[in-house]
Amino acid sequence: MGRLPTFETTAVVTAARDLFWDRGYEATSIADLETVTGVNRSSLYHAFGSKRGLFDAAVQDYLDTVIRPRLSVLLGPTAGTAGLLAYVDGLRSAVAAVPDDSPRRGCLLVNCAAGLAGHDAAARLVVDGYRTELIAALRHSLEVAGAPGDLDEKAIVLSSLTISAMLLARIDRREADAVLGAARRHVTSWLADDR
Repeated sequence: MGRLPTFETTAVVTAARDLFWDRGYEATSIADLETVTGVNRSSLYHAFGSKRGLFDAAVQDYLDTVIRPRLSVLLGPTAGTAGLLAYVDGLRSAVAAVPDDSPRRGCLLVNCAAGLAGHDAAARLVVDGYRTELIAALRHSLEVAGAPGDLDEKAIVLSSLTISAMLLARIDRREADAVLGAARRHVTSWLADDR
């Protein structure tokens, strides 16, 4: 019988998630993960199988604790105009609130798309799944709001603007906020066109 882990799995995954979020998959070493989690390499391998297994657990945690709660305003009772504005304004607040030296700048999945997902099919599927989920949530809120015209195109435009803003948030928060401001103006103009 194998040894039981002597660490809190959630804390390890959260610490690893923040390190991957900051540095990306390729620039994060096992030694870095040992340092940030306080867990030795053999225990990490035993619990997660590999560095990639820990990364996959970190990405799943990110989807469950960061992405899906953000998307919930687009899908739940606030879906529609309120949800669209709350989503964009929430991203703006998140970008403004994160200090420049925080590992949580931008979006872990957008950062992944710019690195690992470019040459790794499994990572590409996760990033594409996120993008698909985002577009569907935006489209749903646009439909509930009664936005006119091609809702698929509008959802793609909004997702592109928010994804761009999350990439810019790593290097220039003011520019990220400007892009999110443009997304907000698109929402309000599309909904005003219907009145």
